[in-house]
Formats: sequence, structure tokens, C-alpha cells
Amino acid sequence: MLVVMDQFTRGIVGFGVHAGDVDGIALCYMFNTAISTQGGPHYLSSDNDPLFRYHRWQANLRILEIQEIKTVPYVPLSHPFIERLIGTIRREFLDRMFFWNANDLERKLEGFHLYHNAHRVHTSHSTATRHQKPLVKPPAAVPTSTNSSGNLTAAGQISYP
Repeated sequence: MLVVMDQFTRGIVGFGVHAGDVDGIALCYMFNTAISTQGGPHYLSSDNDPLFRYHRWQANLRILEIQEIKTVPYVPLSHPFIERLIGTIRREFLDRMFFWNANDLERKLEGFHLYHNAHRVHTSHSTATRHQKPLVKPPAAVPTSTNSSGNLTAAGQISYP
């Protein structure tokens, strides 16, 4: 299973599922399937797995014009957001759900994708869902006044003629 996440919004972009051993061709297929609904990113952060060194994978990124950024080698926690997302998918979904084959898993993961992006509350968004506007207070109004020359000034600001 391949999970593609937008790091800025921390939402799921898509999933790629493949039954069996994953090689360069299968990795490209899973990635292209995962980004097919929203389009490709400009940058892709990946770890130093040998799977990401396949010639087919490198050619796929060149064709899609995606720049790959490698993480620090031998540091599994250098992707904290995706690590947390994978843990959430395992705990809240895969540990409680039966699936029969790759197609069934892909269909059920699309349901989780919709739930995670549209209905699950994110604390980083001030307890709003990803598609709602965060509950942010508007800035306080700055009291203004006019000085002797008629220039509008903010309180505490000095205006020179």
C-alpha cells in the first residue's frame, strides 16, 4: 500500500494498492493511481528505500516533472506527518476492517480517504474539518484619529507633516 499525503494541508491525496511484491513498475502504477484524481505535486519527499532508486521510478518522476527530495538516511521519524497518518490508518481502520483482495482494500480505503479529508476533525485546523474554514478570530480593529494636519493616524503612531 502506498499513501500520498499533502504535507501542507495534511490531507490524504490518494492511495495505491498492489497485491504481491512491489518493484519499480508496480511503484509507478501505485503512485500514478494515487495522484490521478488531484494531479501531480511539484515536490515529492521520499525516504532512502532502494525501491525509490529504480530506473522506472526515476523516469516516471522526470516525465511528471516532479522533484524528489530525500530524507535523512536511517532516520525513520524524519516524516512525522506521514508516519502519524500511517499509524492512524492502521489503528482506526485496518485493525478493525476485513478485506478480501486488493480491489476490496482499495474501495474501502477510498471511504477512509473521504472520511479523513471531509469529516475527521483536525486539531491543527482549530477543531475544524479540512474542508471547513478554521475558526480564527478576526484581528482587532485599530482605533484611528486625525491629527492637526488632517492625516489619518492609528493610535500610538506618530505622523510627521
